[in-house]
Amino acid sequence: MTSYQNNIAITPQLVADHGLKPDEFDKIVALIGRQPTYTELGIFSAMWNEHCSYKSSKKWLKTLPTSGPRVIQGPGENAGVVDIGDGQAVVFKMESHNHPSYIEPYQGAATGVGGILRDVFTMGARPVAAMNALRFGSPDHEKTRHLVSGVVAGVGGYGNAFGVPTVGGEVEFDERYNGNILVNAFAAGLADTDKIFYSEAKGVGLPVVYLGAKTGRDGVGGATMASAEFGDDIEEKRPTVQVGDPFTEKRLLEACLELMQTGAVIAIQDMGAAGLTCSAVEMGAKGDLGIELDLDKVPVREAQMTPYEMMLSESQERMLMVLHPEKEAAARAVFEKWELDFATVGKTTDDLRFRVMWQGAEVANLPIKELGDEAPEYDRPWTEPKKPTPLAADDVPQMDVADALLKLVGSHQIASRRWVYEQYDTLIQGNSLQRPGGDAGVIRVDGHASKALAFSSDVTPRYCEADPYEGGKQAVAECWRNLTATGAEPLAATDNLNFGNPERPEIMGQLVHAIKGIGEACTALDFPIVSGNVSLYNETNGRGILPTPTIGGVGLLPDWNKMARIGFAGANQVILLVGSPASRGTHLGQSVYLRDLFGRKDGPAPHVDLAHEKRTGDFVRKLIRSGTATACHDLSDGGLAVGLAEMAVASGIGATITDLTDQNPILQYFGEDQGRYLVTIDLDPQSEALAALWRDAEVAGVFAPWIGTTGGADLVLGAARPVPVAALKAAHEGWFPSYMDGVAA
Repeated sequence: MTSYQNNIAITPQLVADHGLKPDEFDKIVALIGRQPTYTELGIFSAMWNEHCSYKSSKKWLKTLPTSGPRVIQGPGENAGVVDIGDGQAVVFKMESHNHPSYIEPYQGAATGVGGILRDVFTMGARPVAAMNALRFGSPDHEKTRHLVSGVVAGVGGYGNAFGVPTVGGEVEFDERYNGNILVNAFAAGLADTDKIFYSEAKGVGLPVVYLGAKTGRDGVGGATMASAEFGDDIEEKRPTVQVGDPFTEKRLLEACLELMQTGAVIAIQDMGAAGLTCSAVEMGAKGDLGIELDLDKVPVREAQMTPYEMMLSESQERMLMVLHPEKEAAARAVFEKWELDFATVGKTTDDLRFRVMWQGAEVANLPIKELGDEAPEYDRPWTEPKKPTPLAADDVPQMDVADALLKLVGSHQIASRRWVYEQYDTLIQGNSLQRPGGDAGVIRVDGHASKALAFSSDVTPRYCEADPYEGGKQAVAECWRNLTATGAEPLAATDNLNFGNPERPEIMGQLVHAIKGIGEACTALDFPIVSGNVSLYNETNGRGILPTPTIGGVGLLPDWNKMARIGFAGANQVILLVGSPASRGTHLGQSVYLRDLFGRKDGPAPHVDLAHEKRTGDFVRKLIRSGTATACHDLSDGGLAVGLAEMAVASGIGATITDLTDQNPILQYFGEDQGRYLVTIDLDPQSEALAALWRDAEVAGVFAPWIGTTGGADLVLGAARPVPVAALKAAHEGWFPSYMDGVAA
């Protein structure tokens, strides 16, 4: 080995600095029969960290449903692939960029967007939609406003310049994210079903080609950093954050799609986490081949880069491909036309070794399969999550219904996110049918007269903390409901599981139970998980985030002309509460009413009846697709009162709701019972058509009572004083701009 390698002693401290436990290092030594070189230690740390190996979650991820009649490719590739008919497929995935975004919010969020877009077009799909699920600390925390500003600017700066519409997402605030925000990025693209590209290398002696931007020192060790909790040394981790260039990525997209049309590509892999290391190892290992790399041929933008830095750099906008050698010249011409680097940096071999050469010397020689397949897989101890005590029947804090509603719609939890999404280009490509702010984003499918895709991202972390199993079910069910509320058939989902330190049994218990709930819900709702990401160690100085298993979903509308929106469509229309229990709703545990108005975080999470969800959703979808429903909105945070207010604000039309039952109006208006939709119908309340609808509902096992009528300038909730829609809108739209201007906390 070169003097560069021999001069760096592999000490226990160096091993620990690479995120490897002593027993893991002992396993490495046993596998390769000697002490690793410094570069080899870096390679193992990249491949065996939590972010890349899923060593704490793999056992449980295997229990999730991942197949279905429409699934072309499930987990294990850059993104999932689902058939949408007519020879077309939707390709999508969600993944986290949490740690980088807390350290450097603009670049952390921007490169999160760039990375997920590459995952999609690596499969041969042109990106058509993006979403982001963002979670920040308490609004009054000293860093929150700065982080919101930087992350939103980063998401918009990259996505807008690249040219993909941001069609939806979430923004949430909670003190538990004070020291560790979450940035979960989603992207979807369209491809022909017979032109999907995979990462499995095939053939011996074929060129391994580096494509895109040059390699720098940014992001070195990023995946390892993302696999550890934060301490007081956060600022020292800034060099591990990648730097993005959306204009280079746009050129890379066009060059890759053009190259794919030539038939030159055998395998392709995005250089994401762990950069050149992970992409090369995964391509070779999947194809039962070895890989030999020559780092002297890697395009670099900084002088005197070491092999360690080149192998672990996470510089953005880079790809690795295995090409047909006879088409190498044609491929080079494509990339030169787009002014991107094209360099043959290695070859496939038949010896199952991962060899790395630098300045004529071998700096790494490792067994390629074991780098991935022999990564530690832990069955970590876990404890049963403790469930909160049920609320007593008489433990319902009272407040004037109108006052409570105005405060909630103007609170940081429920206020409009318009300030955020108006910084994103939501209309680029010209196919957006619904802008953010509704239940789901919807885009037309190019090349088809009426087909459209719907997208939603959902989770309620406070439910997951109270009961990870019910919270996991609810995250899936709410995503499924949001797609259904547009009239879309939910096709498949991607998950982004954000948790604290899995070495703490109580955190591991949250993860285990959330995955159990997710799996049961996906099975019951025919909503398989086809891709995803796990982000653990989301905590600072031992204080973890709320368990946040984000679910991103995709749905299909055969005819977007029959799509539903959340705004009331007109006056004098019947309002139905479809899926309501006979009590019309009473579950107040873990509600925003308790939390945001009384500072209480008690009671159980709401129960999710999956059979009820399926029955109700299927019935609602039929109402929309038949043209019977004129508007639709699922109920979630804030219950019935907030759902009605959101429909009124979206349309400028009021409504009058009759007293529902003789029960406490607080429970009925602010309870967060699951599986409910507000649906408006343009029918006479006494008509035979409405009576027929109720008969159909009874046959379907769904309760759909008439609770009121649209019209007027006020929202009238039973005996409560009327609330002007204009006042609701002012409260709903006012908080976020005021907060970002420094007026509100």
